[in-house]
Amino acid sequence: MKAAAVFSDNMVLQRGVPVRVFGTCEDVCGDIYVSVPEMGISAKASVNNGRWSALLPAASACRSCTLEITSDIRRIVFRNVAYGEVWLAGGQSNMQFELRNDKDGISALKNCHKENVRYYNTPKCSYYGEDMKRAESRSCWTLPSEEGSGEWSAAGYYFAAELSRRLGVTVGIIGCNWGGTSASAWVSEDVLSRDSRLAVYLDDYDKAVEGKSEEQMTAEYLEYTATRNKWIEKVVACMNEKGLRWGEASALCGEDPYPGPMGHLHPERPCGLYSTMLRRIAPYTVRGVLWYQGESDDHHPEVYYPLLTSLIGLWRTMWHNDSLPFIIAQLPVYGEEGHETDTSWSLIREAQMKAYETVRNTGLAVLLDCGEFGNIHPIDKAPVGHRMYLQALSEVYSLADRKDTLPPVYSHVECGEDELRVYFDNMYGVRTETGWASGFAIADADGEFFPADEAEFDGCGVLHLKSHFVKYPVCVRYLWNNYAEVKLFGVNGLPIPPFRS
Repeated sequence: MKAAAVFSDNMVLQRGVPVRVFGTCEDVCGDIYVSVPEMGISAKASVNNGRWSALLPAASACRSCTLEITSDIRRIVFRNVAYGEVWLAGGQSNMQFELRNDKDGISALKNCHKENVRYYNTPKCSYYGEDMKRAESRSCWTLPSEEGSGEWSAAGYYFAAELSRRLGVTVGIIGCNWGGTSASAWVSEDVLSRDSRLAVYLDDYDKAVEGKSEEQMTAEYLEYTATRNKWIEKVVACMNEKGLRWGEASALCGEDPYPGPMGHLHPERPCGLYSTMLRRIAPYTVRGVLWYQGESDDHHPEVYYPLLTSLIGLWRTMWHNDSLPFIIAQLPVYGEEGHETDTSWSLIREAQMKAYETVRNTGLAVLLDCGEFGNIHPIDKAPVGHRMYLQALSEVYSLADRKDTLPPVYSHVECGEDELRVYFDNMYGVRTETGWASGFAIADADGEFFPADEAEFDGCGVLHLKSHFVKYPVCVRYLWNNYAEVKLFGVNGLPIPPFRS
């Protein structure tokens, strides 16, 4: 009898709801019981096809207790277990972005021992094998320390620390993320194959591996990983020797061999990490999901909405919770020289907004002003964690009003004789910076957009737009590029999200 690797000393269990404890067992293990003696609660597990699962009754917050699992042949005891709030930090590199590389990471690490937070880093394994077994055997929940917390998700840490201080309980983060991954890596093959719009991800994979045997794909990928591991070691050594952050050190260490050849072992393959990471931790009981992802889906932005909403639906099924909260990080501005007018990220942001507006129990952390030109990995993750925290307060814990946690959001537009009137929800006033009107463009029925040369909010929060190039305007768009200067905010300091009518 074994518990799943996500159960260990120092773990955080979700307070206030029944908690699922699970693992694997031999056919002859006998009856299995799970208990928390200090709470006086216990449950008998059900066993099916070599897996066992028990549902412990709900318990209140606790800083330290014991979880015991017993069978006829074995007793497992996990110590220093806390009951508090548990969140899963999912996505790609900007969620994975480590605290030690954050702008204020050194200071945060020196003081993190003061925070009542804990972390479990799901082993990053792209295929089943001995490496996965070793990684899972070594994985465990960790307490905050200057030496040990550098690999924690920076956004997850800032979210957890702020939430813990507000609620007065232990907050645990389960990091389950991998840089460069499409959302298609985190869903089942059934999700992609049953929706014709999403089958493009399977088609792309089939084209990439066409004509290759499994043996060839295995050899190519193992050669690539060995090369990249040496490159990573070189970067880490440079960081330690020169006191640099990852981005600075990697620029000095030659070309990164990433992403390597696609194949059945590659972490970015469709459905791969759903099997090798997500299913290893599901359905560990969590309060909700923090989701920061979308950059790697900009080659298929037109299908990101069905992909994201399908992912949310699948995860809710896996967690046996059809109302599991999802807080979505809306992508910030990003651009590279020569690509300033690209719009693929605008489409991703639009899909993220649509998911927030149409899928119940979701939140939207608007990060538009948190990007950097030429750097797809902005180094200041404190605002990311804070804005996710704000959304948790209003959308999950009902401890704040949306007027404080969400900016004004586009509602609809009305056409006047020579102007457009733009209406916003959650409008409690705006704060503008010089040149803010340049973010708006309007068009007539022909669809050719021109910058608005007159823009003014009236006393009711309605925006009036005009352009001397457009006599009869019918549509508007705002910051409809991957990168743009952000100069329009709600009075709460949160940037107004991009939109198009």
